[in-house]
Amino acid sequence: MTSTFTALLCLEILSKPIIWAKPNFMIPKGRPVKILCQGIPEATEYQLYFEGRLSAWQSPRQPGIRNIVSFPISAMTLLTAGQYRCIYRSGELWSNPSDPLDLVVTEMYDTPTLSVHPRPEVSSGDNVTFYCRLETATNMFFLLKEGRSSRPQPRYGNTQVGFPVGPVSTAHRGTYRCFGSYNNHAWSFPSEPVKLLVTDSWDPHLLTTNTAVQQDPALWNHTAQNLLRMGLAFLVLVVLGYLLTEGWLCRKRIQQTSRNRASSQEHRRRLNTVTPG
Repeated sequence: MTSTFTALLCLEILSKPIIWAKPNFMIPKGRPVKILCQGIPEATEYQLYFEGRLSAWQSPRQPGIRNIVSFPISAMTLLTAGQYRCIYRSGELWSNPSDPLDLVVTEMYDTPTLSVHPRPEVSSGDNVTFYCRLETATNMFFLLKEGRSSRPQPRYGNTQVGFPVGPVSTAHRGTYRCFGSYNNHAWSFPSEPVKLLVTDSWDPHLLTTNTAVQQDPALWNHTAQNLLRMGLAFLVLVVLGYLLTEGWLCRKRIQQTSRNRASSQEHRRRLNTVTPG
């Protein structure tokens, strides 16, 4: 009884592993993917579970700080799409399961169309709606913003759904795509990308349009350098102007002082001439 209690207590101490897919959790039909699982450095065995059932197990080749094992899938299909979890063993103890990894197979249906209303260029605080439409009837749509930390937004619908977004901020800037699906793990081809451009309402010049400055970071750096040079040149002109003015005023004061002295000496000379001996 004591050993069982100790084992259960240690089970809580073992941190759960981390699971992820490479290159992505969305994989086109027929393409390969790897499911990676990482535990503590002392982990000696890993098990992969697919939809709650044991799917594969493996021991790390080189246990250590980066204790990672790879579970390859040679070609994504409807049969390999679904939810995965992994666990690991250290000594006699098994860890808790990892967070779920939802692996999605794409390019299973027709290509949807994506649009944004009222327009793709808005100010912060406005509200927009993305509309995803698929001619082939489906029962679910997903909106996805490109980026590593982005999570797909699901909506139920038949041939078209709307994804309201807002009030928007500059954090909503980016490129969006949508997918149609009959379930969470089998999606259509991706729509064409739609870029949402958001400007701070207090500064219309910050509008994120397709300007060359924003599209080319090197050009942006060059522009910033030019502005800095212009600022320094203006500062130098101000300093030079101040020095020239101060020099002119200084000469004027010297000349005035000299004239005053000459006038005073002339006045004393005249007085000496008039005064009787």
